[in-house]
Amino acid sequence: MDNNYKTAAFTSYEKFVIAILSLLQFTVIVDFMVLSPLGAMLMPSMGISTSRFGLVVSAYAISAGVSGLMAAGFADRFDRKKMLLFFYAGFVLGTLFCGIANSYAFLLAARIFTGIFGGVIGSISFAIIADSFRMEVRGRVMGFVQMAFSASQVLGIPIGLYLATRFDWHAPFLMIVTVSVPVGIVILLKLKPVTGHLHARQDKKAFVHLWHTASNPFYLRGFMATMLLATGGFMIMPFSSAFLVNNILIPETGLSMIFFITGLFSIFTGPLLGRLSDSFGKFRLFVFGSILSMVTVFVYTNLGPNPIWVIILTNTVLWVGISSRMISSSALTSGVPDMMDRGAYMGINSSIQHVSGGIASFVAGLIVYQPTKTAPLQHYDIVGYVTICTMMITMVMMYFIDRQVSEKLRVASA
Repeated sequence: MDNNYKTAAFTSYEKFVIAILSLLQFTVIVDFMVLSPLGAMLMPSMGISTSRFGLVVSAYAISAGVSGLMAAGFADRFDRKKMLLFFYAGFVLGTLFCGIANSYAFLLAARIFTGIFGGVIGSISFAIIADSFRMEVRGRVMGFVQMAFSASQVLGIPIGLYLATRFDWHAPFLMIVTVSVPVGIVILLKLKPVTGHLHARQDKKAFVHLWHTASNPFYLRGFMATMLLATGGFMIMPFSSAFLVNNILIPETGLSMIFFITGLFSIFTGPLLGRLSDSFGKFRLFVFGSILSMVTVFVYTNLGPNPIWVIILTNTVLWVGISSRMISSSALTSGVPDMMDRGAYMGINSSIQHVSGGIASFVAGLIVYQPTKTAPLQHYDIVGYVTICTMMITMVMMYFIDRQVSEKLRVASA
């Protein structure tokens, strides 16, 4: 990429867009991520097995995937701001349902409802970013948005876990609702309409537009890479807290500290990795992050009882690897679709990500099992080996995507 990223300065409105989208992503990510750490409390509280808990986690992802696919055909036909507000309102309502769920069936239904709306928000946000920022600075933008993941660990998850231990597991979801409502109001009042794609859009019916985007050979590699990217993380994450408590023998009260310190470190590395993505190269950073993640996943999933500082160090290194992969891959794949297809592409991409992740979570629940409520998890190392294999294949896929995007930009600038 060119070196204009060094001198390119964001305007005050661009900074606002980055900030508000990061806050929005923060609420959505906390809603999704907080459920996994709550597993150690929720499973014994409701008396459910690892497979049933895995279904609760995957229910959000699968419903989000179906919703994203259904919305993709319409994604380029409306102002992206209006689309964002509609789905965000549904997400807040679904999270409220999770906060008042009093049975396993109610919770499962609430997660499905939340996924229907929440799963589309990320694709709309990334479409807004791609519409608003040049490819040369998207790594920086993704780096700042990535801070939402880190902030969810520093603030959202530790506070959520504290509230869960202080009250019960419903409290974190009610906290998310309290934070989300003001964010939605600011978006309604301050975010400008995003309509540039409407001028470039071809006059196609929704289903035709969806089909042409989904069947475009130029886009298929991006969809395949997304499928593999989602598989690894969704297999490891749902049972991480139960693994720490039952296998590593970390007390439940220590989980908040682990997430807090890991996330605090990640807040500072996110923008740095974003700059490296633009300067060092998006694919090169992806390879670095993948290798680092593979080594750390192998170590992590084979750990036995260890002091908490070892777990904090391992989690921090793993998060650097994951962040490198997420930032670089998000920035790189944003260059795949044309503007007229961007909303549909991001919607399909999000759908594939959620469905693949949901299936991966469910499969992980079948691989991992716990003989009793307090016994160590069995076969968590096998989940790690499967994750490593997907990371290796994804590196090959991203190599071809990098070449594809580079050629597209070269032709566009010629």
